[in-house]
Amino acid sequence: MSFTIQTRDRQRSPACALSMLASCIAFALLSSAANAAEKKAEETMIVESSAADTAEAEDHDYSVKTTTSGTKMLLVPRDIPQSVSIISEQRMKDQKLETVGDVLKNTTGISESVADSDRSTFYSRGFLIDNYMVDGIPTLFESRWNLGDALTDTALFERIEVVRGANGLTTGSGNPSAAINMVRKHADSREFQTNVSAEYGSWNKQRYVADLSTPLTENGNIRGRMVAGYQDNDSWLDRYNQKKKFFYGVLDADLTEATSFSVGYDYQQTNVNSPTWGGIPRWYTDGSKTDPDRSYSTAPDWAYNDKEQKRTFVTLKQKLGNDWQLTVNGTHTEMTLDSKQMYLDSLVDKSSGMMVSPYGPSYPYVGGTGYNTGKRKVDALDTFANGSYELFGQQHELMIGTSYTKQKNTYYSSWENVSADQIGNYYDYDANFPETNWNPLSLAQEDTVHQKSAYMATRITLADPLHLIVGARYTKYNLDTLNQHMEKNNTSPYAGIIYDIDENWSTYASYTSIFNPQTQRDIQGKYLSPITGNNYEAGLKSDWMNGRFTTSLAVFRIEQDHLAQSTGNLIPGSNGETAYREADGTVSRGVEFEVNGALTDEWQMTLGATRYVAEDSDGDAVNPNLPRTTVKLFTSYTLPMLRELTMGGGVNWQNHVWADVAVPGGTYRSEQGSFALVDLFARYQVTSAFSVQANVDNLFDKEYDTNVDSRGLVYGAPRNFSVSANYAF
Repeated sequence: MSFTIQTRDRQRSPACALSMLASCIAFALLSSAANAAEKKAEETMIVESSAADTAEAEDHDYSVKTTTSGTKMLLVPRDIPQSVSIISEQRMKDQKLETVGDVLKNTTGISESVADSDRSTFYSRGFLIDNYMVDGIPTLFESRWNLGDALTDTALFERIEVVRGANGLTTGSGNPSAAINMVRKHADSREFQTNVSAEYGSWNKQRYVADLSTPLTENGNIRGRMVAGYQDNDSWLDRYNQKKKFFYGVLDADLTEATSFSVGYDYQQTNVNSPTWGGIPRWYTDGSKTDPDRSYSTAPDWAYNDKEQKRTFVTLKQKLGNDWQLTVNGTHTEMTLDSKQMYLDSLVDKSSGMMVSPYGPSYPYVGGTGYNTGKRKVDALDTFANGSYELFGQQHELMIGTSYTKQKNTYYSSWENVSADQIGNYYDYDANFPETNWNPLSLAQEDTVHQKSAYMATRITLADPLHLIVGARYTKYNLDTLNQHMEKNNTSPYAGIIYDIDENWSTYASYTSIFNPQTQRDIQGKYLSPITGNNYEAGLKSDWMNGRFTTSLAVFRIEQDHLAQSTGNLIPGSNGETAYREADGTVSRGVEFEVNGALTDEWQMTLGATRYVAEDSDGDAVNPNLPRTTVKLFTSYTLPMLRELTMGGGVNWQNHVWADVAVPGGTYRSEQGSFALVDLFARYQVTSAFSVQANVDNLFDKEYDTNVDSRGLVYGAPRNFSVSANYAF
């Protein structure tokens, strides 16, 4: 069941200087594609493509023609007055983006901060991404208890959607960074289809995935799909091993011509042996660097970090007539954590090899061991209706809905400090550290978040080339913790205007407010005030080849108060929780550019660039550990003279980052210079059903630090490869 996208006559008008600049950029890209096509035409006979050939080519596009991201109304990307990136299934296959984290690392405007071997957090426009959605249902992310949202396997999803900036209309509370929406695969095929793959790679990586779709009735009105996989890999880190298994099953049914129903379940278990917790000591006491080998790990053999995720969902869609539809989504999610780990957080005396506490004599410990368990439960129900209406002789669209989310977080821990005497000479330390005689687990955190929301948005056609989207979301937010109750009510307005310059180009401007209660605490243990502020964005978008190729250029400004900033100190009696302070007058402003999709039937490309500056009211940099400038490119090309062979690759570049990290008596500056990572891939279609593919990441084996905002050094992955075989029938 689907909606028809409303088309409209787009009138031409003189382009402004900004559109002329973007036109030149797009023209240069399209000209190179046209030259390649012209040269091919001179060498070969021109054959008219059939509709089937065109549809097959579109199935392998990096672009996605329509999305509900940002507004919950089904629109083409150029009609959404915000920056949107959509990573298609084909892009994920080509680049071997096998986790949500892999996708985000390669998405325009997204940067990563890595705490250790298993915990990554992602940022956009200078702020933490704390909204991870599955089919539009949000889960609030808390970095202290990182339950591995970014480790979720992409084999379960047909695409990943990223809306940058504030997204309060569809998520309620959240940072003005980005909202990540993972769109599940469904049983869409009315014919039996199976796809199986096997992969082998660096550090003994083995990965096996099967994807099966089948009709369950003769006419195909009831269909099933199953995705299952297993992965086992070591790492460039000593002793590290990860095992992952996942399963996804969905049943899709057309109950009547007007009613469709889906029910599904997914499961993922990730077990890690000898994970690091934090990084490797970065400095000697004199401020010089320790410069350890990339394979060095402080994790003992007994350390582990296990995570489990279970999700059940149901979706009902009901046509209401006159192209209106009612959608009801319900989900229940449980994620559990069980880990025993050890970390070292210290300076090293260069002459003696003894470790020195970075917190001074009042806290004379150089590390610790932790036994942590926890569970996150999310129950959510989202109901909305959308469709079109006529007013003043024009066709308009309306979306209205309500949602309820309950998220309960419960964590237990047992903690033991580690002294310098227990470690001994750091030069002789080989991670052969005895397991702690654990004390009984104690309740470390228990909180429940309730969010009740009502929202609406309408897309008004003011004139044939001019469209206005206005809306608002009312959120009633309740937080109950061990020692605090917080209740906040907030209305987040949303407004965007889109002007069609001609049949290919549009310009837009948008505004929304910011509301985000925080779970970080200050040095006295009190929770910080909610973040408030404003998000402004303006830009230029285009689409070509019937939406197969898109471009976007955006400028943005984000204003925030009460933003949490790390003090580098611990909250007394908190089992190692970092204390934060509030920063008022924080402003992030910048520009983003992206082109994405098919330049020709043979050539796919995604190119994105971001430049921003984030400062507080005193002009000091906010989160300077994040790159201010990034450029990300990935492309694939099918050889016209050998159509069985597809080759491609990409490069991710970021500029210099730094942080002033607290040490006894002052700070040391940690920094990472600008660097580029180059990836390559090639795929050969042996038969119509069987293909083989090879990927190489970090081709030039660049050594780089992924976490400068810490006394612990965390290296990025060295050069690595994988080979895979895929069979579809």
